[in-house]
Amino acid sequence: MSDSVENKKPAFFAGVKSELKKITWPDREDMLKQSIAVVVVSIVTGAFIALLDFLIQHGVEFLTTF
Repeated sequence: MSDSVENKKPAFFAGVKSELKKITWPDREDMLKQSIAVVVVSIVTGAFIALLDFLIQHGVEFLTTF
C-alpha cells in the first residue's frame, strides 16, 4: 500500500507545479488599484457597522429607560 502512496506523491506535486504555471499574476498597477479598493470598502463597511452599533445601543438605552 505504501508503494502506491509513494508513487502518487510525485504525480501530485507535478500537477501542482503545472497548475502554478497557469496562474497569471496581476501587474503592479492592478494590484495597487485592488488594494486601494479593499481598504476603501473595509473603511466604509467599518463605518457603517459603527453607525449601526451606535444607533442600536442608543435605541436599546431609550427603550429601557422607561
